[in-house]
Amino acid sequence: MHIFDELKERGLIFQTTDEEALRTALEEGQVSYYTGYDPTADSLHLGHLVAILTSRRLQLAGHKPYALVGGATGLIGDPSFKDAERSLQTKDTVDGWVKSIQGQLSRFLDFENGENKAVMVNNYDWFGSISFIDFLRDIGKYFTVNYMMSKESVKKRIETGISYTEFAYQIMQGYDFFVLNQEHNVTLQIGGSDQWGNMTAGTELLRRKSDKTGHVITVPLITDATGKKFGKSEGNAVWLNPEKTSPYEMYQFWMNVMDADAVRFLKIFTFLSLEEIEDIRKQFEAAPHERLAQKVLAREVVTLVHGEEAYKEALNITEQLFAGNIKNLSVKELKQGLRGVPNYQVQADENPNIVELLVSSGVVNSKRQAREDVQNGAIYVNGDRIQDLDYVLSDADKLENELTVIRRGKKKYFVLTY
Repeated sequence: MHIFDELKERGLIFQTTDEEALRTALEEGQVSYYTGYDPTADSLHLGHLVAILTSRRLQLAGHKPYALVGGATGLIGDPSFKDAERSLQTKDTVDGWVKSIQGQLSRFLDFENGENKAVMVNNYDWFGSISFIDFLRDIGKYFTVNYMMSKESVKKRIETGISYTEFAYQIMQGYDFFVLNQEHNVTLQIGGSDQWGNMTAGTELLRRKSDKTGHVITVPLITDATGKKFGKSEGNAVWLNPEKTSPYEMYQFWMNVMDADAVRFLKIFTFLSLEEIEDIRKQFEAAPHERLAQKVLAREVVTLVHGEEAYKEALNITEQLFAGNIKNLSVKELKQGLRGVPNYQVQADENPNIVELLVSSGVVNSKRQAREDVQNGAIYVNGDRIQDLDYVLSDADKLENELTVIRRGKKKYFVLTY
């Protein structure tokens, strides 16, 4: 299957500037293309993964990727579909974020092998040396205010107010495309559908200044079956940095994907063939309660982002916590699996019995409830059921002398730290 047809079949093409011309270019030879990532944090998140993996698919098909991390545009801020202006960061902060993101991108693209090995670029390399006067004379004159005002990303902000700084962002992104075309013969840009206005500013600059044709592919912004923006978990992004979102948390994210989304996400976020995914779909629809699609999705993406060992660890944590086998997990694994659960710091002079401890740590609201829970067998300490009302925690209950895990019922976990 032709790469363009495969991208369409996987649901990865939202818009293109000229589908037939782009298809022809991809068929006739190697195309150099770029995807830009602005350093707005010290990590990329799952929303970025769609463009990253699309870039990887094109590289596997023989085309040459340029990964642009915007050390300059990151200092300005993209207004696209933002309700308010971004807070400007210091150059040192942005430089640090650039390095972090470059490190993450190196996991997904091949920067070492073949004629189409990926190249990392930073737009501060050309913006840092251009003067304001030269930029206005040589680039700004190709953009009319009317054209810039017509962009959806700008129109949405006119009513609430947009600074000249953010207004000029589209020209900066357009200039990125122009420079990469001049220096590396880049003729295609890939980005999210919210970037259409900024990306076509680049094709317009190429046409006006060099009489050249550039191509754009936008990938869709992914939403789940309810329309909720993808990659958000209770208001927090699912990050690619394991320190911000652990492999276990990412595993759980994929395991909790709705049935209506699971097969579609296999096409977007994994490198399984379409034939393999079709086989999974048939098995999944025959027995959805077994959650095969979610299990494969979790395995493939966690392995892709964090490696096979991290996936195996996430799977083990999941299985042991489900079975209540707390003692089969290390403290390191427990911290990963129980991140975000209620936490209580036990003071050095505290030595209460189990009833008092359940109340003081917030596991239950009253001693009456605590006594009922203990007597009914609903309380577990490190996986062991406790039914003695006078039970007092000992050093043996302090796993690696760091924490104790209390479970109430089947799924409610609490962590005591020392």
